[in-house]
Amino acid sequence: MINILVYNNQTNRMEVHAKGLYEPMPYNYGRSLTVAEFRGRSNSDIIWTSRGVMDSWNTTRTAWGRPIYVGYAFRRIGEGGHSNQSQHYAGTSFDVGQNLSNADRNSLRNLAEQLGVWSYVEPAYLTPTWVHFDRRAGIPACAAGYPVMREGMVGVYVCTLQDALGTAGIPGVGIDGIFGPATQRAVIRFQSENGLTADGVVGCQTWTLLTSMTNGIWRR
Repeated sequence: MINILVYNNQTNRMEVHAKGLYEPMPYNYGRSLTVAEFRGRSNSDIIWTSRGVMDSWNTTRTAWGRPIYVGYAFRRIGEGGHSNQSQHYAGTSFDVGQNLSNADRNSLRNLAEQLGVWSYVEPAYLTPTWVHFDRRAGIPACAAGYPVMREGMVGVYVCTLQDALGTAGIPGVGIDGIFGPATQRAVIRFQSENGLTADGVVGCQTWTLLTSMTNGIWRR
């Protein structure tokens, strides 16, 4: 079984769903996205996403009207494979359509843009052999990065933060998507040990150092 942490943007709470690999993702309609498809190349027994991301997928899949091949979706930062602050590590993005013709990929890309349910749809010149769309949230602390995180926040970026802190060897923090006192203490410890302002707030400098230290570390 895979534990799936889902940030429910309607309740501002984290949910935990235990699912088999070939069951549909939580909040997925019509079995159009299985846990295995979303988990992709990751070997993790814990993954995360948001209800909003699943809603965007449902809308896109329904409008497309036929299966969408998912080549890459979730990945943990320690597994690497993308940029340091990739939305894949937050469980908010998809790389799809690798099996389509160029014409069909362009049609899918245009559809994703027209639907307006994704925060970002990558232009064809950047991803000519697949279609990338994601539902990122918040104002980034760094350009195209993750939002500022502080105690009291809930969501997928807290999961990513907690995952990176644990991967960096900071003890005492699990992955639950809730930025509580334990997570704040872990952030302060990381900041103190690495010459950063130890205020417990995860801004650009903390995100930059933490993600650069941990991206792909399990493959090194």
